[in-house]
Amino acid sequence: MFLQLLSNLKQVFGFDGFREGQEQTIRQLIDGQSSLAIFPTGSGKSLCYQLSALHLPHLTLVVSPLLALIKDQLTFLEAKGIPAASIDSSLSAEQHQHVIQNVKAGNIKILMVSVERFKNERFRRFISSVAISQLVVDEAHCISEWGHNFRPDYLKLPAYKNELNIPQVLLLTATATAKVKKDMAAKFAIQPQHIVQTGFYRANLNLSVVPVAQQHKNQELLNTINQQSGCGIVYVTLQQTAEVVAQYLQQQGINAQAYHAGFADDKKQDIQQRFMSGHIPVMVATIAFGMGIDKSDIRFVVHYDLPKSIENYSQEIGRAGRDGQQSNCITLANLDSLHTLENFVYGDTPTLNSIELLLENIKKESQHNQWEVQITGLSNDTNIRQLPLKTLLVQLELMGILTPKHAYFAEFKYKFLAKENDILAMFEGERKTFLQAVFANTQFKKVWGEPDFLSLQQQYQCDRSRVVTALDYLHEKKLIELQTKKMTEVYQVVPQQLNSPDLAQQVFVYFTEKEQSEINRIAALIRFFELDRCLSKNLSLYFDDKQSPENCNHCSVCLGKVAKLAYSSTPQWPGDNTISDACAQLTEHLKAAGIIDLPISIYCQFLVGLTVPMFTKQKVKKLSGFALCEALKYGEVKGKVQALMGS
Repeated sequence: MFLQLLSNLKQVFGFDGFREGQEQTIRQLIDGQSSLAIFPTGSGKSLCYQLSALHLPHLTLVVSPLLALIKDQLTFLEAKGIPAASIDSSLSAEQHQHVIQNVKAGNIKILMVSVERFKNERFRRFISSVAISQLVVDEAHCISEWGHNFRPDYLKLPAYKNELNIPQVLLLTATATAKVKKDMAAKFAIQPQHIVQTGFYRANLNLSVVPVAQQHKNQELLNTINQQSGCGIVYVTLQQTAEVVAQYLQQQGINAQAYHAGFADDKKQDIQQRFMSGHIPVMVATIAFGMGIDKSDIRFVVHYDLPKSIENYSQEIGRAGRDGQQSNCITLANLDSLHTLENFVYGDTPTLNSIELLLENIKKESQHNQWEVQITGLSNDTNIRQLPLKTLLVQLELMGILTPKHAYFAEFKYKFLAKENDILAMFEGERKTFLQAVFANTQFKKVWGEPDFLSLQQQYQCDRSRVVTALDYLHEKKLIELQTKKMTEVYQVVPQQLNSPDLAQQVFVYFTEKEQSEINRIAALIRFFELDRCLSKNLSLYFDDKQSPENCNHCSVCLGKVAKLAYSSTPQWPGDNTISDACAQLTEHLKAAGIIDLPISIYCQFLVGLTVPMFTKQKVKKLSGFALCEALKYGEVKGKVQALMGS
């Protein structure tokens, strides 16, 4: 087996030998053992599933969090001659159908999807008919509530694995603390001996923390870049900052380019390609840039603003020096953006009132203990952002109050690509009669028609799934074009538990504890940057690697430069009367829309300039008091509002 693996490694991938941890992980997978691989960024995690997929009999299904990651992996696999594909939102109807046909025919070895794809009833019906050898979860720390990028939909992956009878799983991550590692392994019943963790320390990365006041930061950045060789990334927090800093560098003769999620997809792809090819040496970017960037010769990574956490910091500096050559990771640090990091956290915590609204919605809208929901509408109705709303629903699942039944598209529409009579002529007997009923119970507006599922159920006694299957078949045969919209999730409700008197308070406590955990994560980041002991050693210890040297002798602390971070200037408070007037302005504005009895948190979110669904819906941003205290910390603003309101 070893010789065969080495042969494929050389012939397909062009490598002479395995990196640390790769061979053990691949052997485990080929032997049918679920595995967790924790390798540093750029250490070849993807090879573990790519090579094992060639030795397994059926499809390897890869779940990846970002479309950019998927596209980069597909480009690589295509270059190596490995049959791979993705099902994602960028595909045309024809491309989508082509992928499905190839997977069904066994022509694809690796299929890549986002976790959200599992909510799609058409996808689940398709994938359940395909034999799968292994499920691969990339960026697997997303599955842990203690991970830095927790995504609630990832919590459902163990259930999907069981439903689809997938025999084994491979979890991949670069950033897992001991707690996250234990949590991930437990969710998929991965045995301790099948957890493969290589050393976290990378001797070629030189970590430096440089305290600098905000007014001197651009000059310090310019000096820093002029001292570097090769290409690099400058990370910032906000989209606007990316554009302003890139423009400054351009004016100073640096070939720099901004990159952020607000750019159109074709522009982002063009910028990324020019960076990869070396035509743009310096990228000034938000964290939207970097996931999946496999450029081996990035010589420096500069953090212009504080990263969100130690985990994010580790991921971002991990993009430097993948070729093993010396590379510099410099953080230009002060405390000025601390409030921005913390305020993002506070914006994701639903109020007790919002949680009560959600629970009331479930009670009112449930029929026969079934509740149907569209996330966007529910987010607006309850004033809970979509990500925490999804987290909330998953918590109700874990508490046994909701059980997900299925998801479907509320809107189906199709148009004929062949004449209706010609289509019917292809079928006989009951199948022909059934299709006649489907077409007869479709309301056409000019070209497109919407099938009336309720009418079909009453008149023809057929369930929804048969209609969807029939439409999918006609779409596959290019007889109709089918479009779907408005994802609706259906839950079974346990009314006894839903009526528990302290349920809203329980859920609220969960979110406040999660909020505090995130605030503590930010505090840990500041403590790390101010350490008086080796940064490289302590970064490794954070990720449960105890094997790194006590002193790396090439970080800023080992070189005698201990950082002490400060505010560039003391944030100024508006006068108490000004704050009170702003709160009164918000009260009157929302009262006109019939919204009264506002909780303290709404005033705080308004004053620090957070965006929540209610503010968008009620056009609150146009009020002069919006973001009046945006330079201040949420916790301090809350204390001030409570004092002014006497609560």
